[in-house]
Amino acid sequence: MAILLPVLVVSVIGLIVGIGLSVAADLLSVPVDEKCEEIQAALPGVNCGACGYSGCAGYAKALAGGETTDTGLCAPGGAQAAKEIAALTGQTAADMIPVAAAVLCQGNQHNAEVKLEYQGVKSCKMANQLFGGPKECVHGCVGYGDCAAVCPYDAIQICDGIARINPILCRACEMCVKACPKNIIAMLPLNVAKAAVLCINSEKGAVVRKECKTGCIGCMRCKKACEYDAVTVENFCAKVDYLKCIGCGKCHEVCPVKCIDIITLVKKEEAV
Repeated sequence: MAILLPVLVVSVIGLIVGIGLSVAADLLSVPVDEKCEEIQAALPGVNCGACGYSGCAGYAKALAGGETTDTGLCAPGGAQAAKEIAALTGQTAADMIPVAAAVLCQGNQHNAEVKLEYQGVKSCKMANQLFGGPKECVHGCVGYGDCAAVCPYDAIQICDGIARINPILCRACEMCVKACPKNIIAMLPLNVAKAAVLCINSEKGAVVRKECKTGCIGCMRCKKACEYDAVTVENFCAKVDYLKCIGCGKCHEVCPVKCIDIITLVKKEEAV
């Protein structure tokens, strides 16, 4: 009896607690939205927020609840995810334009001048707080890899002191765009030749020439050469309207510092 009584008491307590937990689970349970779960399963699960929602779960909930009918907000998932979502929601699959991230800077160790020796934490965000970073150009790539650290696809490498993005591996999640303190990472169309100005320096030409060999000097030659009105010069720096640009290459040919390049990226479907 000395042994059986404690065992019996513990068993009864365990039974009561188990029943209580079972009842609580039924009372507090949240109904499962199977449609929402199916949509979420069709998404890549990166939770990058490029869709404009808190993550894949947020986007799936919005689709399942009718908050949005846009099936093409998931850039990492691409056209395949859009098709699957459309099939689950009864909507039309969005006609997605594939894009990839690109670094709009050529300020590597050979082109950009250095103004100080930075010895702090190897972080672009941290270095940027000290006189805009170690390079003379305060607009260019710092090169410490904050973008590479957040890329879930290992698409970014630091080459010769500057970030470079592999368009084949990039899935346009835009996490690198958010991580860059210089705002020099942009999304470019895939598999369509487009002119890209690889510089965002807004200083006058004389200042830019002292900072970087390949910085835009705002000479206007590209604007004058473009027959499609796709190039403008704002704040002494050229910009390209990708909707108007046909990739003819005339702006690249006349650029005296070669800061304009004609970029043709590879379609993700061809890289698989």
